[in-house]
Amino acid sequence: MRVLQVLPALNSGGVERGTVELARELIRRGHESFVMSAGGRLVPQLEREGSLHLLQPVHRKSLASLGQIRPVRQLLAELRPDIVHVRSRLPAWIVWLAWRKLAPEGRPRLVSTFHGLYSVNRYSAVMARAEHLIAVSRCVERYIVTHYAVEPNRITVIPRGFDPTVFFPGPPDERWRRALYADYPQLEGKRIILMPGRLSRWKGQADFLRVMARLKTEAPDCHGVILGEAEPSKQHYRRELEAQSRQSGLQNEVTFVGHRDDIDQFYRLAEITCHLSSKPEPFGRTLTEALATGTKVVAYDRGGAGETLTACFPEGLVPADDLEAYVDRLLALLDRTPDFTIPAELTLDHQFEATLGVYERLLGIRQLDMGQP
Repeated sequence: MRVLQVLPALNSGGVERGTVELARELIRRGHESFVMSAGGRLVPQLEREGSLHLLQPVHRKSLASLGQIRPVRQLLAELRPDIVHVRSRLPAWIVWLAWRKLAPEGRPRLVSTFHGLYSVNRYSAVMARAEHLIAVSRCVERYIVTHYAVEPNRITVIPRGFDPTVFFPGPPDERWRRALYADYPQLEGKRIILMPGRLSRWKGQADFLRVMARLKTEAPDCHGVILGEAEPSKQHYRRELEAQSRQSGLQNEVTFVGHRDDIDQFYRLAEITCHLSSKPEPFGRTLTEALATGTKVVAYDRGGAGETLTACFPEGLVPADDLEAYVDRLLALLDRTPDFTIPAELTLDHQFEATLGVYERLLGIRQLDMGQP
């Protein structure tokens, strides 16, 4: 099977990580894997693991991007993938406009993943034009059915899975810990409150600083770590957060560590992982990853985060946007070692099996349509 995944770029984020993980698994299982994007820091890893990266500017939100339709159509005709899997709206438009002009009997099957609760408009509706849709949670499935009039049999719910070979219980690696404390000596001897995620207003880093301002007096042995970086066009937001930290007197209580490839070690180091998104997230994989390492999580009860923690750790849920309740729950959990269970459907293996199942069913339908055995 030849699979082409398409997304804007390969820098950081859940969509990018999921793309690289699926590409690796396709290669491991003997399939051919291709990824089309405008490039990024994850390209070397992708290629080391056996996939072919196709550099194409499918990321620019401008009319000039329509000029990519013909080159992409030519590429599809030459590459002849069995499956094209689109993971973002602008690349989906380019791919769909190229794909629909190919001869139906020879064109690849088209799959899209709704990674988000996209705004309801014509631009977003392209994600529902694929032959089959993957929703990353039940709340996303309900959103698709409600707003895009898609028949439920065209949707498969496949939660984003965590990798148990990477995210497992236990203390952080001792050499890693010593190296971290050499770089950030202010973390040593502190109980770490972790805030992972790309720096973006709706992700809630500003609220996290408000949480830490209260912990400064009520739990002075805690230290906040903000793990993640802003996109190049949003560096001003990081500067705003740093200014807020200074204005709140948190220079010695909060550390920004930027983008890291060792988030599993930070989870093991942390006492609690925070999730503070100001709008419903489709699915919070940071929650299952943190829980898989044995770290407690506190999150607002809405969207995919509420769905995930209801299944794994309901004690970690608080009413949405109630910052006082959030801090109270965090303080209550600090000295507790609660039990939590992660269902098998939230593992990476389940995600792979279910995704390949979607591909195989589509290809099987094609064979039946063409009268092949």
